[in-house]
Amino acid sequence: MAQPRWISRSTLVVAGLFAAAALTACGSDTSPAPTGSSSSTTGSATATSAGKTTTSAPTTTLEISDASATQLCDMIRPELSNWRVQGPTLGRIGLNALVHEWALRNGGINGHVLADKAMIDRITAKSCADVHQQAIEALELPDLASGIAF
Repeated sequence: MAQPRWISRSTLVVAGLFAAAALTACGSDTSPAPTGSSSSTTGSATATSAGKTTTSAPTTTLEISDASATQLCDMIRPELSNWRVQGPTLGRIGLNALVHEWALRNGGINGHVLADKAMIDRITAKSCADVHQQAIEALELPDLASGIAF
């Protein structure tokens, strides 16, 4: 069945992101660990005065493989010209969708990305500094983390 002309890849990605966000919000995490990466997270449980137990945020960052970092760079690079033409508002939406699509492809690490948005800057600055800088300039952002909304 052919897709209607108004449905674009970006529309499908955004719809998928909303679905992933809904699953994450419900606490459902059935995704496998990111391929080629390892994570070491620890949290601590704390009892509150009401007798409830809360868990603190992870204390370590997720390690991303070189292949995954290259994949992120390769996804951003062709979008740079689009973001320059579209302007920073639409470009930021594109960045957000692209980062979440990348996170889904790499083991559904969207929650980690949201908890540590600066990881996108660290990854791209290390793996493709030129792409990182061009994206910041095209999107008129102080850093890429500022462009990740959800």
